[in-house]
Amino acid sequence: MPPGAPEQARWLRPEPRRELAAPILQRIVDRALAHAKVAGIEPLSGGLRNANFKVHLDAGREPVVLRVYEHDSSLCQKEADLLRLLAGSVRAPEVLYAEPRGCDGLPPFALLGYVEGITYRDLKRTGDRDAIEQAAHSAGETLAAIGRIRFPKAGWLASGPAVALPLLEGADAVPRFVDLCLASENLRGRMPADLRDRTRAAIWPAAAPLAEVHGETHLVHGDFGSRNLLVRRIAGRWRVAAVLDWEFAISSSPLVDLAHFLRYERSTRPLAEPHFSTGFAGAGGVLPHDWRRLSRLLDLTSLCESLTHDALPDDAAAELVELVRATVEDRDPRA
Repeated sequence: MPPGAPEQARWLRPEPRRELAAPILQRIVDRALAHAKVAGIEPLSGGLRNANFKVHLDAGREPVVLRVYEHDSSLCQKEADLLRLLAGSVRAPEVLYAEPRGCDGLPPFALLGYVEGITYRDLKRTGDRDAIEQAAHSAGETLAAIGRIRFPKAGWLASGPAVALPLLEGADAVPRFVDLCLASENLRGRMPADLRDRTRAAIWPAAAPLAEVHGETHLVHGDFGSRNLLVRRIAGRWRVAAVLDWEFAISSSPLVDLAHFLRYERSTRPLAEPHFSTGFAGAGGVLPHDWRRLSRLLDLTSLCESLTHDALPDDAAAELVELVRATVEDRDPRA
């Protein structure tokens, strides 16, 4: 399959990743919902690092989602705190119960309200342009609402939520971070030398404007992609019903999320644009001069960092390399 394959379609792990004994599941539900009985459970697909299950309840009760944090135990408290902070301002799942220490042999987990909808990625696959444009506009409005939440400084978010550490100390943090990634043995084995050189040549001249956005202190989702946006028809229009998976959230510039959402957008065959950026700006989001190019350069940090990972399928690595190449050549990624 050629590089630039559709939107990380091959990056998902097979489901389910664990089984839950009925008595354990019932005890978990008892902690959050008095007198509710488990009627069934089904795995939810699409998770990269955690296991998610839709739990059906008896007596006509709404289902809930059991989210098991399999990768990093600290993320349960962080995500629960963020979801509570977002309540009333950004559509996101409701936290019904969280157990950051885990129990009954399970790692940390949370029970969340179930939100009806389909992913924005699945909506795009329908080819319904009106629906896609409406949902993209709503995604832009949603991103602006997320960015209205501010922190005292930029950096990595921990429980609280509070900024725990800076994203990277010192001047020229963005190009220096990209340089660190380019020096990684894993990345060097996946990206040819000429492209590494071209990536350096693309990122360093933009050091000054990148430093300005790098120091912003807005809430950033960190993985604002099409699989983490649930959409459905609300009042006759397709809108974002919930933003999922907040474990990568940081304090920085909304351009980080904007770049992620538009990573696969093609200027020759636009789909989300200009509806996404119009929704963002119309809801109060600020777009700097040359925002599209600047956001793509900022996205090199995420693309290059992903190429440093130990466990990365060859086809996923090829996809990332193509995205880097398209960025430094200032062109659309290949289909």
